[in-house]
Amino acid sequence: MTHSPLLIGFVGGVLAMGYAVAAVFFLRFWRTSREGLFLAFAAAFGLMATARVLTLMAGADREWDGHVYLPRLAAFVIIIAAILLKNFPPRRRR
Repeated sequence: MTHSPLLIGFVGGVLAMGYAVAAVFFLRFWRTSREGLFLAFAAAFGLMATARVLTLMAGADREWDGHVYLPRLAAFVIIIAAILLKNFPPRRRR
């Protein structure tokens, strides 16, 4: 089953906008609380929006190319690292 390029572009644009809106919300939460986890989520969602735009610019059939896949991978690494740092903070020396 093939999908029309118009439909793929529309859904990709909606996803990119959703990621960007989520990034702005997390950035706003970070500004009020100064919690690093919110900043990490804002950066990750910003990278996801960038990855989606790169996918749309490169074409839907090129989704697994490095320049499209690496920002998405970096976003997930940022989320995992932020969660680990939140749950296991570094120990302070005495």
